[in-house]
Amino acid sequence: MDNEILELYEQVKDKLTIEEFQAKINDISKENEDLGFVDDYYAAEQVVNNIIGASKDDQKSNGEILNIGDLEPGSQAAIVGRIMGISNPKSFKTRKGKSGQVCNMELKDSTGDIRVVLWTENIKLLKNFKEGNIVKITDVDIKEGFRGDNEANLRPRSTITHFKEADLSKFPEYEEKITDIEDLVPETKANIIARIVRIPTPRTYEKNGKEGKVTSLELKDATGEISYTLWNKNVDLIDELGLDAGDSVKILGAQVRERNGELSLTHWDGRIIKGDFDVPEFTQEFIKIGDITEQNNIAIKGVISKLQDIRTFTRKSDGSEGKLRNFDVSDDTGSIRTTIWGNDTDILLTKGDIVKIIGADARFDDYTDSGYSLNTNFNTQLSINPENLSDEELDIFDEIKQKVSQIKRLSEVEEFDEDGIEVDVIGRMFAIGEINEFQRDDGSVGYARSAKFSDGEGRVGLTFWDQKAKQEYKTGGAYKIENAKVRLGMYEVELNIGGSARVIELPEDSDQARFLPSFKTIETMLYSHKSIADVEEDDEGIIVTGRIIESSDVREFDRTDGSKGYVKSLEIADNSGSINVTLWNENAKKEWNVGDAIKFQDPQISFRNDSLEINVSRSTSILEPDESEINDLPTYDELKESIYVPKTIEALEDDDRNVRITGTLKEVFGNKILITKCPSCGNTVDQSSDDFVCSFCGEPIDEPRYLLMVPARLEDDTGEISITFFDNLAEELLDMKKEDIINLTDNGSDLGPMEGRIDDLNGLTVEVITNVSFDDYNEEIRLNPKRILSKYY
Repeated sequence: MDNEILELYEQVKDKLTIEEFQAKINDISKENEDLGFVDDYYAAEQVVNNIIGASKDDQKSNGEILNIGDLEPGSQAAIVGRIMGISNPKSFKTRKGKSGQVCNMELKDSTGDIRVVLWTENIKLLKNFKEGNIVKITDVDIKEGFRGDNEANLRPRSTITHFKEADLSKFPEYEEKITDIEDLVPETKANIIARIVRIPTPRTYEKNGKEGKVTSLELKDATGEISYTLWNKNVDLIDELGLDAGDSVKILGAQVRERNGELSLTHWDGRIIKGDFDVPEFTQEFIKIGDITEQNNIAIKGVISKLQDIRTFTRKSDGSEGKLRNFDVSDDTGSIRTTIWGNDTDILLTKGDIVKIIGADARFDDYTDSGYSLNTNFNTQLSINPENLSDEELDIFDEIKQKVSQIKRLSEVEEFDEDGIEVDVIGRMFAIGEINEFQRDDGSVGYARSAKFSDGEGRVGLTFWDQKAKQEYKTGGAYKIENAKVRLGMYEVELNIGGSARVIELPEDSDQARFLPSFKTIETMLYSHKSIADVEEDDEGIIVTGRIIESSDVREFDRTDGSKGYVKSLEIADNSGSINVTLWNENAKKEWNVGDAIKFQDPQISFRNDSLEINVSRSTSILEPDESEINDLPTYDELKESIYVPKTIEALEDDDRNVRITGTLKEVFGNKILITKCPSCGNTVDQSSDDFVCSFCGEPIDEPRYLLMVPARLEDDTGEISITFFDNLAEELLDMKKEDIINLTDNGSDLGPMEGRIDDLNGLTVEVITNVSFDDYNEEIRLNPKRILSKYY
């Protein structure tokens, strides 16, 4: 209980214990939990007023009728007055998330007027009352309103009755004067009867850190037209009252404003009544699309025949972000590109929807087939699938809808022999490549990405451009692609997915996705699974699955254009053997864990360093194997047993891979453990005085790349063999980082500080995983270690 409530308790502490006081507060809060104004302090005030209110002022009683001018905040009273105005109810949510409603009534007698607030339970009482009635309202709480004047709040037990004993001389007359639009006077309240011409889409705005909404209805009577602005909660009246263009309405208590010499109406505490009022009929004229010229404020009906995604842009005026969306509208005479802006882009649109647009502007446009385009504005009304279309219109639009909603089978697309045709297709994504960045002739940066797409009957290549290239796509996911452009490739038909195309991911339980074969089924149709031992050089259309048994660090390198590239090596294995994998750029920077299962869809198989390897190209997809594929793989521990076979030196053969050798180091060569390399071409760099010079490039190098290596001989009971440890293995062997060695030896020019540590390696026993290769120069086999399992003296 906070201090303010404790101060209220001081007034009644001789009549209630603190526990009784809190209990009564809880009762009032629970009784009024649907009322937005009731909090603990208000409830505490009511407890105090209920106990001591009558003794403080006899006039502040609940039963005595008080003049409106005599009411004081903090009192409870019955009041009588003439209803001068009733607002439409507004919906709200309480702090506890419950829905409620509130509306206002203006009550007046000869001594003054007061705003009466009715809450959810009271609003139903209004069905028996209207403006002009004299009423008695019992059990109201008088408090200070937000404008500083008095306000009467009804409670759930309040009553409203017609006051038949009224002395009419004590109450002002009520006259429901209807003013013609042409006779409206600024800074007054007015009642009008008019017909709604247009209802634009509500717009959002921000003020004092809060978001609001606003829209302006266009109204018309026999004398003129005027806009009628609804703000925030009042915007909801459009849906709550079911307002639409063509409806006739009576508006009571509208505020007349003047700005820049033009009058407008604003809704505040007034009331909108929808009905059949005597006001001239208004018939909106619609123009056929084929008859459009450059003109303003036109209305069209048609079918959305092409739909693009929402685009954002930065306004030059203030740097704020805006939104726009383009779509084509077609009728039986032609098509026109239409642009909507701002909040209109939030309207749910689907290709094939019937659209009614009222109040748009047509402009010449050299970039459209029709020569014109249509722009909407703040006062445009946009209606989707409107009612009251004629049978003739429905027949025309249905025919257009059938044409624009056609989905092409990919087997049909494969047979196309013409560029530039736009098609809609449905299928599953396959072999999604990396994003490729390039520079256009104008210096701007572009992005491209390739993928394969299949519906089970056919397969086409996809090329995504710019923003579409940077989106995330799921391999095997079901997608609908609209407005894809056919391009005849060298070997197959391809589809360009540019700015005007739409890529829509389909839920697997949707009607369109359910008719597609599963990812597994299509994958089996398109690719053949191969074990690692069966892959051959230049294999195409295969899938290789394995478990990662080795993972190197990412290596950064400089491309010829000066940009950075990244490369990483993996080794994977299955029941049949192992193979190296080369990953590039974004794939190289991903985290790959030893022991994980991995799947390569459509990899390139090449021959390098006397063995086959997997090269992940832009068309290769790296996937997580499904459960059945994982179950077919040995565990990591099983692979270690089967692949890392222990051997003696005597038993080694020149094509052995991943053998486990244990031996003792001897003849460790320490006279040249740092080799300087050219960072551009990788060739060995010769040092001349204080400069490094590339023997291949012939140019001085500011900072060479260093290769750390420790050559030695490895001996066991059966023989000995040459072995060389490079970089990270050499670091592990020496228990030093390469950078520290470079600094310690003055960039490798003085190896003296390392002599003792290198000599200490002689006699060290190591257990290594290694490959075996044939050394043509020395005509002997040698070891290329991949991992040090243990080392000890």
